Amino acid sequence: MPGMERLHLEDAFEDGPQTRNLLTLFEADALMLRSYVLSLYRCFSRVVTAQKEVCAATQSLSSHLKAYDQQRFPLESDESILSSTLSQFSVFLDELSSVQQVLLTQLSDNTIFPISRFLKNDLDEILSLKEVFQSASDEHEQSLATYMKFPKKKEQDKSRQEVVDELYIARKKSHQTCLHYYTALNSLQYKRKSSLLEPLVGLMNAQKTFFEIGRESVIRKEVDEFVGNINASVLGVQSELKEASQKMRQQIETIEQNSIHRYYAEPLPDMPHVSPNCNLSQKAGYLFLRTKLTLLSSRWDRCYFFIQGGNLMCQTKDEVAGSPVLDLNEPNKTEIIEIEDRRFVFQIVQLSNKKTVILQAENAFERDEWIATIANASKGNSSVGEMSAVDGQGVRSTQERLHGSTSENSSSSISAVLASVPAAVPKVLDMLRDASSFGRSNQPGMPPSTPSEGTFFPDAPIQFDIIMPREDVKLSRPDGGDGVPQRINPFNSRLNAADDDSHVKHAVRFLGSQQVNIDRGDAVIMETVRQIMAARAIYNVFKMTEFQLTVSSNSLRLFDPANGNITAEFTLPNVSYWAVHNENKRLFGFITHSQDNAASDKSTFTCYIFECTKSGEEICHALTTAAKTAFHLPMQKQSEKVQVQAAEEKELLLANIRQLQDKTDLPPLSSRGNVVLDESRESEEAASVLTTVGEISTEDRHEEECPSHEKPA
Repeated sequence: MPGMERLHLEDAFEDGPQTRNLLTLFEADALMLRSYVLSLYRCFSRVVTAQKEVCAATQSLSSHLKAYDQQRFPLESDESILSSTLSQFSVFLDELSSVQQVLLTQLSDNTIFPISRFLKNDLDEILSLKEVFQSASDEHEQSLATYMKFPKKKEQDKSRQEVVDELYIARKKSHQTCLHYYTALNSLQYKRKSSLLEPLVGLMNAQKTFFEIGRESVIRKEVDEFVGNINASVLGVQSELKEASQKMRQQIETIEQNSIHRYYAEPLPDMPHVSPNCNLSQKAGYLFLRTKLTLLSSRWDRCYFFIQGGNLMCQTKDEVAGSPVLDLNEPNKTEIIEIEDRRFVFQIVQLSNKKTVILQAENAFERDEWIATIANASKGNSSVGEMSAVDGQGVRSTQERLHGSTSENSSSSISAVLASVPAAVPKVLDMLRDASSFGRSNQPGMPPSTPSEGTFFPDAPIQFDIIMPREDVKLSRPDGGDGVPQRINPFNSRLNAADDDSHVKHAVRFLGSQQVNIDRGDAVIMETVRQIMAARAIYNVFKMTEFQLTVSSNSLRLFDPANGNITAEFTLPNVSYWAVHNENKRLFGFITHSQDNAASDKSTFTCYIFECTKSGEEICHALTTAAKTAFHLPMQKQSEKVQVQAAEEKELLLANIRQLQDKTDLPPLSSRGNVVLDESRESEEAASVLTTVGEISTEDRHEEECPSHEKPA
């Protein structure tokens, strides 16, 4: 049936904590259903046996059917068709309670028998299967513990094969029992509807037959239509149950055939050799953890380990969520160790505090794959000791690649803020075009995105923390004073209103970041939000780091509200795109680009996702305003510079004119009374003045043609 919850048979062998939790819900639902069916059975028995109290018993049954909606079954939806159907049945039972008298024979055949069959054949069978499943699980745990305790010095002994065969039998029995138990619980979801509705249909048919004389009150067209629809629905459910049972039987056969090699803790000699995958960065599975009790005694516990957020997490079967065991971001060393009474043991040593975690895998394949995965997840902070002859080279090559990438990334730093006007103007123009096309990615004029084969890198990790230490940033207080910085409430609206007008500040929560292949586009940000929210739900990551986001005319900064330090800073030329989620306006993200190293032109794009206290559109508007300001500010400065240069040139011209020699002697007069001048001296002075004016005009024309370059003094 569509939308019906069920247990996945393929997860029966792994038997992880999530599957255990889901199994607990199914068991609780089965117990509640059994309790409800028993009450329903007692109600039908009362109707059959108490002929004199038929009216009261029918009314009690009607009330009980109404109570189904109040049971709150874990696997039953609020808008269940079964609940509404039972409610309609209760209406008809209220009408029948006033006229029912004798229904002993027909009620015994049409009501008591189907429901008793459902109790004995289905609900009681689930209880017995539960006991068998628990017993098989305990036997498997004991056999596995015996196998894991088998000493290494007795590997050639005959008893080793006996232990392996015992584990094989116990594991196969446990797996098969689990598959049948899951199948019974899944089938119960189909039988719930048919088994509850079938006696009710029989009851209606009995009433119809008995009250032929009361056709006007009982036998009506709407009753016939209702019963017919229910009959068709029951037949449809039974048909679906038959098809689902056939598919589950085929799936059981396929899973059993494909799981034969998984029953063996160690692969048989005739099985093909499979090398460990040394490129994994995420892995989950069961390992044995050694816990020291006293100086000479220790205990080995089977726990579920997985890697999340740069931490090695551990979770037992009874725990709802995992707890961190080791921080893989710290320098560590992973190596194989030899223990007398254990095999396939390796340890992880944290070099900073010498914390040691000793783990045991089921076989050499799992051990080597875990070592490689831990090395990859450590991002170059892990060193690997000696490995097996087959897989050691792959792990060491992975480590060399991680160390190389870490050294390159550590040498890079945050780029200067708008280092030069000519280099910044094209990037600001791109930002303005992005801002103008915000929310209209399909319209013409949208800047083309960087070519890429896909939106995300394969196995791109999701970072839930921002770690960008800045040694040159000093502590600051919100009021600008000195001393110990005060703690800032990032969700205080009055604080944002009191900030400086030159910076727009917003309180945000960091959700995560992921590397992408494209530097812009609403679809990229929407897909990143979806993946990050899904990862948080899968790995139960509820903690979000609070920041105070500051947008200025040249950069975007994230302040730690606890101490006022700058946690991260992004220059506006490096922010290529920003957008708000189309459904939740409180979610917004931006994409940044950075070069892998100074000698390479290859860029890396990262998408950061945040949750705002108000609306992300305010931050996007602030980024658009800051980008426009960053574009107009260099132009305004250049215009002021041209005006200052023009004033200086004017003063220089006036000074040159004042420096001309002042002629105080009267020149000689001609016979006609005209002044007679020395022609050679007059031509030299005129040439000097014309040369000065020509140089000034040339400089003015040069300044008009090249306004962005500084004029030489």
